[in-house]
Amino acid sequence: MKFEAPRGTHDILPSEVPLWDRVIETFEELCGEYGYRRIHTPVFEDTDLFVRTSGHGSDVVTKEMYTFTDRGGRSLTLRPEPTAGIVRAYLEHGMHREPQPVKLFAIGTQYRYGRPQRGRFREFWQLDLEAVGSDDPAVDAEVIQVYHALLGRLGVTEYTLELNSIGDPNCRPQYLEERLEPWLAQHGSELDEATREQASRNPLRALDNIAAKPPAVQEVLRQAPAIGDSLCAACREHFAEVRRFLDAYGVDYELVPTLVRGLDYYTRTTWEFVGPDGTAQSTLSGGGRYDGLAEELGGPHTPAIGFGAGIERLLLALPEREPEAPEIDVFFVCEPGVDRAPVAAALKTLRAEGKRADMDYAGRSVKGQFTQASRLGAARVIVVGPSTNLEEELGALA
Repeated sequence: MKFEAPRGTHDILPSEVPLWDRVIETFEELCGEYGYRRIHTPVFEDTDLFVRTSGHGSDVVTKEMYTFTDRGGRSLTLRPEPTAGIVRAYLEHGMHREPQPVKLFAIGTQYRYGRPQRGRFREFWQLDLEAVGSDDPAVDAEVIQVYHALLGRLGVTEYTLELNSIGDPNCRPQYLEERLEPWLAQHGSELDEATREQASRNPLRALDNIAAKPPAVQEVLRQAPAIGDSLCAACREHFAEVRRFLDAYGVDYELVPTLVRGLDYYTRTTWEFVGPDGTAQSTLSGGGRYDGLAEELGGPHTPAIGFGAGIERLLLALPEREPEAPEIDVFFVCEPGVDRAPVAAALKTLRAEGKRADMDYAGRSVKGQFTQASRLGAARVIVVGPSTNLEEELGALA
């Protein structure tokens, strides 16, 4: 039997790791500069956590979650997204007692069952940033600007930041009842079955992820009444301040009135960074304010905002670069019959000094060892023969 990586997963090979490291290390540096601290949460959680936060009828719950029953009869689910687990940890460990907002970031794998596509996997890596405990519009702008800065440092220039406000519980219900629901009912025959089904569960979900819908449906939905016209005074003021701070950061954006988040706990600011082709698979990052999530989990009202960004999609957006060649500092070429034990001791000494050193382990000829040293980009090659004084050779390297 021939084994391969499960469908929808992928291996990250040694030749690819330097580029992954570059992305992750750049994100970690930015988070440190902005005062965000790393948090690790379990890769699986109680299933009810995601059912409650994603919604019983959502596609995530009904079609995409990897759920299993453990040996103790508990229903557990591999995390489809990181935010629910992070807010759960915030509440469980009393992080509301810390200075607010609590600024957190995470890097890890997420799991969703779906049709694999370019940049879309069933196991995928995600950068995540959360600011929990503040409703200050300046925090909204900062969170958005972190990802904008990440793209800049990585040399990504072809994208659009799409921005909107979806109101709050004070103004959104009236918009749904008086404007969106009647409009969806009037145009139901122009929508596909999946969108009509979404609208029956939650009208706002009909507008969620428009780029993934059939082109004809996209055109219809872009004519839907915009929630921006129904914002209350407080939400209008909040959104105006978010834009003012983005202007101060020098972050360009495009107002997209139909950009929404389909879950009830999402409020006010929502955004996406979208690549040049404008498809669902070109979305580099998405985020929003979720002031109602902590209450969904049984906690007090806790304003919060954050984003998630898939690493695989970000890698596709990076400018073309030549793969980084491996480099080592010293390679030992051993002549036939030479005792290699002293060479091993020399390797230990060099590595303890922080030098990258290696020798042959494949029984190559002297010529083959020189070839291997060249493949590894060795800065220095030491030929070890019967009369070689390794102490002198090491001293010459100091």
